[in-house]
Amino acid sequence: MTLCTALDICYCVNPDYRDAITANVARVRKLIADNRAQGKAIGYLSVPLSPAGGGAYLVNSDMAKATAEHVGKRFGARTVYLLNPGEEGSAAMQGASGADYMYMWTQILEGERGLGEDFDFFYFSGPTDFARYFELTGTADLERLEAWFDDKIATNPKYKDAIANGSLTKAGFRNYYGLRASVAFSYGSHDEWNIARLINDRRRGAADFGIANQLAVLFDGQPVSPGGYETPTASGDVGRCIK
Repeated sequence: MTLCTALDICYCVNPDYRDAITANVARVRKLIADNRAQGKAIGYLSVPLSPAGGGAYLVNSDMAKATAEHVGKRFGARTVYLLNPGEEGSAAMQGASGADYMYMWTQILEGERGLGEDFDFFYFSGPTDFARYFELTGTADLERLEAWFDDKIATNPKYKDAIANGSLTKAGFRNYYGLRASVAFSYGSHDEWNIARLINDRRRGAADFGIANQLAVLFDGQPVSPGGYETPTASGDVGRCIK
């Protein structure tokens, strides 16, 4: 069924997950409020989690956790809370689609006023974040990734079926993490970029926010340029159900 958020962002959602989505939106909003009450700046981590393109979910999930920890160290764990969707997706969402998850995260990100008022910044992960996770040095990085695959993927029984059916290969793994690992190749992250842009567009036009109070946006650890705040990207999971 097609469900739309307060900002009229629509997704084709499996109704079986509707209650789980509603419950998790409330839970995560409370989690954010608890951290806000401690005086922390609140951020959202946008990171590729699905294995689409040649990656592996468990690797992406672990990398997301490592990136959240890195951002915490960079800004100070006492002063920042970075919401990691890989850890706060709810066990009740097992088997849900990207659109199901994005319907949930969109509601959390836009806030009750549609101004992203629960957040202070977005952190979009990029090649540098993945390179840090894999300990790449800038020399023979693709070879290092092949060795990483042989050492930690090929010998791991959790990946046995994926390797056997060809959905996970050494070449695909190497090329994805060496050449494409970034939000630029993620369906959900494309939507999250557009959500950030839409929220900031609304903030620029709101008397109690304005340009000076836009949500900060970082990509690959660096602030985006002024034009980046206003530039949309292709949609990912956004879209109504097709009958």
